[in-house]
Amino acid sequence: QVQLVESGGGSVQTGGSLRLSCAASGRTFSSHSSHVMAWFRQGPGRDREFVAGIIWSGGRTYYADFVKGRFTISKNNAKNTVYLQMNNLKPEDTAVYYCSAKASAWIDIRDRHAFDYWGQGTQVTVSE
Repeated sequence: QVQLVESGGGSVQTGGSLRLSCAASGRTFSSHSSHVMAWFRQGPGRDREFVAGIIWSGGRTYYADFVKGRFTISKNNAKNTVYLQMNNLKPEDTAVYYCSAKASAWIDIRDRHAFDYWGQGTQVTVSE
């Protein structure tokens, strides 16, 4: 079992930055583990959508088109933590952001149904 705890959400104005963190505990992963961690978000009245993902072993990253060039996903192996650096935030980025994990890299990383573990979510609000 894996527990995921997000932090770092908040309220910013358009153009601002935030860094989200997601700490994994319980059955954690080694630096050579082929698991996946990802960030999804769910805005008001919208489905949960993929934002960014990372393959733990090797660090390959994936991004949704709408965040390319603005968001960066990264990890700290020693801390079993994944980060989402969000720059140049826009009002349409307002959402609850969720961290997720899957103990296998053989998935469609953009498919929320492929993930087994989820955090409780952290609110990001971007005002005009």
